[in-house]
Amino acid sequence: MNSTSDHRAGEPIAVTFSVNDRSYSPPARPIVVICVDGCGDEYLSTSLAHGRMPHLAAVIANGYRGMVRAALPSFTNVNNASITTGMPPVGTGFGGNFFIEPETGEEVMMNSSKYLRCGTILAAAAKVGRKVAMVTAKNKLLEILSHDLEGIAFSSEFANQAQKSTHGIENVEALVGLPTPSIYTGDASLFVLTAGSKLIEHNLADFLYLSLTDYMQHKFAPHTTESLDFYEGIDTQIGNMLKLGAVIGITADHGMNAKDKPDGSPNVIYLESLLDEEFGKGNDVICPITDPYVVHHASLGSEVMVYLKDPSQTAEIADWIFQLDGITEVMDRPTAVKKMELPGDRIGDLIVMSARDVVIGRNPEYHDLSLIKGGLRSHGGRYEEMVPMVITKPLTDEYMAKAAKDPRNFDIFEFVCNGTHNR
Repeated sequence: MNSTSDHRAGEPIAVTFSVNDRSYSPPARPIVVICVDGCGDEYLSTSLAHGRMPHLAAVIANGYRGMVRAALPSFTNVNNASITTGMPPVGTGFGGNFFIEPETGEEVMMNSSKYLRCGTILAAAAKVGRKVAMVTAKNKLLEILSHDLEGIAFSSEFANQAQKSTHGIENVEALVGLPTPSIYTGDASLFVLTAGSKLIEHNLADFLYLSLTDYMQHKFAPHTTESLDFYEGIDTQIGNMLKLGAVIGITADHGMNAKDKPDGSPNVIYLESLLDEEFGKGNDVICPITDPYVVHHASLGSEVMVYLKDPSQTAEIADWIFQLDGITEVMDRPTAVKKMELPGDRIGDLIVMSARDVVIGRNPEYHDLSLIKGGLRSHGGRYEEMVPMVITKPLTDEYMAKAAKDPRNFDIFEFVCNGTHNR
């Protein structure tokens, strides 16, 4: 990220810009897109039904609420990269949080902007004069989402480390009025939203992307007191941004489902162990959910990649995996590229996805189940693909027609910038 020492002052400007073959025309008012990490629609529905999100309820009555498809696999890095570029994974280059680097054969985490294959909407907006801010809860996203950005970018995880020269801002805790939170709390997300409100209020940003963390969704079902309190906190900050005149778009990178057996233990298929028993060692299973935040999920998700020692066995092994109880989809690389819009050089020979209540792992030694307390909730597969999209202004007829087709979560910047009445 490149910071700007003379941050632009004054009211937001109405300006059109293009990036990745899409055109964006944000109105002259604050624009905010919020990615509520892990937010299946049931979280909004339950919180609304309990009267815990009055500001959201009010804007839904006049704005837009619907469902959209996230990018698959339904993981954080994949979808945040897509949302901030308006591109599917084949365009961004992100097919997971974790993969085997073809050039080196090493297992690596995709936390670097060097893996990004296209420009971002945020960088493009900054280049035409919008005051852009990107605030993420998870620091792992910071470098990716701030690529080439002339503006503000920091994480709540390390808010106290933000410097003007590297993040475009300093003294974040003083601005927000809160201490730097632990990433393993709901406060990590609420800090992001509070920061967004303060950045608008102090005229430091008028084009914002706010990306939360899914710790609360991993740990708590929608009806729990903890979840309801958390979503009430989200609603409070939505209300603050609305008072500041913002047009807000809300979506998610993926949903969340319980992945437990009837006895409450994690419902895991240890695929690499099973492959070792049936075909011998050498067929490597990679869990693309893997990231630094193992307390969330212990690297157990509902999609994995298999790198085969003998590609001539692709069809045989794919058929054998598909017969396993709890496995719902097995695709070879060409099929996954076509059906899931994935970058073919950054995925395995096989893509495997599991049932709604099942996760797939490597072997028991790889995953520390002691990290999972109170049940496992996770994501990554088809059953976490559908997520909400809320726009706080009514859509034009053109965009209502688009919403009735097959909208994606990575269309949200276009909907917010181009698609609303009362601009």
